[in-house]
Amino acid sequence: MDLLLLLGRFLLAVVFAVAGIAKLVDREGAKQAVRSFGVPLRLSGLVSVILPVAELGVAAALIPTASARWGAVAALVLLLVFLVGIGVNLSRGRRPDCHCFGQVHSAPIGWRTMVRNGVLGAVSAVVVWQGGSDRGTSVAARLAVLSGTELVGLIASIVLAMLLTVVGWLAVNLLRQQGRLLLRIEALEQRDRQRSGIPYHVRPEAAQPITGLPVGIAAPDFELPRVDGELVTLAALRAEGKPVMLLFTDPGCGPCSTLLPEVGRWQREYVGKLSLALISGGTLEANRAKATDLELAQVLVQESHQVAEAYRYVGTPSAVVVDSDGRIASALAAGPDAVRSLLWRTVAGADALPVLATNRASNGHANGDHRHMAAPLPTVGVGDPAPALNLPDLTGTPIHLSSFRGRDILLVFWNPACGFCQQMLPDLRRWESNRRRDDVELVVISNGSPEVNSSLGFQCPVLLDSQGSAMAAFGAHGTPMAVLIDANGSVASDLAAGAAAILTLATVTRGSLDLSTVGDPQ
Repeated sequence: MDLLLLLGRFLLAVVFAVAGIAKLVDREGAKQAVRSFGVPLRLSGLVSVILPVAELGVAAALIPTASARWGAVAALVLLLVFLVGIGVNLSRGRRPDCHCFGQVHSAPIGWRTMVRNGVLGAVSAVVVWQGGSDRGTSVAARLAVLSGTELVGLIASIVLAMLLTVVGWLAVNLLRQQGRLLLRIEALEQRDRQRSGIPYHVRPEAAQPITGLPVGIAAPDFELPRVDGELVTLAALRAEGKPVMLLFTDPGCGPCSTLLPEVGRWQREYVGKLSLALISGGTLEANRAKATDLELAQVLVQESHQVAEAYRYVGTPSAVVVDSDGRIASALAAGPDAVRSLLWRTVAGADALPVLATNRASNGHANGDHRHMAAPLPTVGVGDPAPALNLPDLTGTPIHLSSFRGRDILLVFWNPACGFCQQMLPDLRRWESNRRRDDVELVVISNGSPEVNSSLGFQCPVLLDSQGSAMAAFGAHGTPMAVLIDANGSVASDLAAGAAAILTLATVTRGSLDLSTVGDPQ
C-alpha cells in the first residue's frame, strides 16, 4: 500500500504542479477561462492568480510525507469545486474551454473532463483515507533501498521522460506556429481573391458589377401565384399603404433556411408596419410545404427567377423595400444579416440608406462572406472614442466596454444563426487558442441566448446585444464584422467585414494599432 500511496501522491503532485505553472505562464488565458466559467469580470483577475497558487501549494504539500494527507485533502476540495463548476456549465448547455493546463492542453469541457477529475478525486480520497495510519514511504526512504544499477536506471528514466516531455512540448508549439502561419497565409490569399471582386456565394451570372435597382425609381410590377394558388401583384401588396419588403429566397438555399423561421415571426410581429412577401424559386409543392411548416404568409412562387432578375438580385436571400408609392426605397440587401438589418431599419422608420448595396464599385466590404457588398456608413471613425456600451455577459452581469481600457481589443460582431459566422467559427477559435501574449484580446458582441452563445466555445468575453445597439453605434450592419479598439479606448481601425478581412486584421496587428487601412479588405 505504501508504494501505491507514493505513486498516487506523485501523480497528484505532477498534475497540480503542471496545471499551476501552466496557468501562471498564461495569465491572460487563465483569466479568460475563469470568466467563461461564470466568474464575474471584476473577480476574474484575482481568481486567475489564486487558483494556480493553490494548485502549486497542493503539489508542494503532497511531496513530504508529513503534509501529504493535508495536501490530498486540499486536492480533493479543489477537484470537487472543479466538478461542480463543470457540472453547472454542462447543465446549462455551456462548454467553455477548461484551460486546465494552460497552453499545454485546453479543450471544451465534457464528460471526459468530468471523468478525469473524478479519477483524480478518487486518488485524492484514497490518500486522505489511508493517510492517517499509513501515509506511504517517503521519497528519500524509497531511494535509499535501491541498488546502484536501479538508481541509475531510475535517473535515466526520469531524464528520458523529461526529454520526451520537452520534445513533445516543442512539437506542439511548432505545430501551433505552423497553424498560425497557415491561417495567416489563407487569410491573405482570401483577401487577394476578395480584391479581385469575384463573389463566392452568389449565382454565377452575378460576377458582373450588379448593383440592384437605384433608390427612387419605380419598382417593377409583377403578378405571381401564392402557394394557395391565388395570383398576387405588387399593387395588391401596396394596397394597405405600408412599405413592402420583397425577400428573394429559394427552397434549396441554406442561408434562406436559417433565416425563414425568423421571417414568419416578422410577418406576425410587424404586420402593422410593413408587408413582407417572399418571392421564391422552386415548385409550388416545395414552397407550400415550407410555408406550412414555418407558418409563412405571402409566399409567392416564380418559375425562372424572372422577378428577382427584374430587381437585379445577386443571390438568395436578398431583400429590397418598396414604398407605398411603388418606388424603390432601399438598396438591395444580400445575406441573412443584411436582410435583418434592412428589416430593423424599415420597421424603426429610419431613412433607407444604401449602406448594404451590392455594388462592386464600392470599397469591397462584405456582410459575412458576401464579398460583393458595400461597406456600411461608419458611425465612428479611426481615432474617435469608442462608443460607451454597457452590455450583459453570458451570466447576465453588465459589462462596460470601458472596463477593457488598458488593453487592445478586437471587437467582433457575431450572430450564432449567421451561416458565415458558423463557417468562420473554427478559424476564429483556432486563432483565439493560438493567440500570443502580444496579440490583441478578443471580445465578441453577439445576439441570441446565453445558452446558444455558450455552446460556441469562445474563451473570450461574450457580450449580448439583442437589440443591435452596439452594431448600430459602430455602423456595423452585418456579421461577422470587427473593429479594433486601442488601450486608450479609441477606434484604431476601419470596420473589417467577412472572415478573411477579420482574420487578416487579427493576424497583422502585433505590436501596433496604427491600422487605419488594415480593416479595409481592399
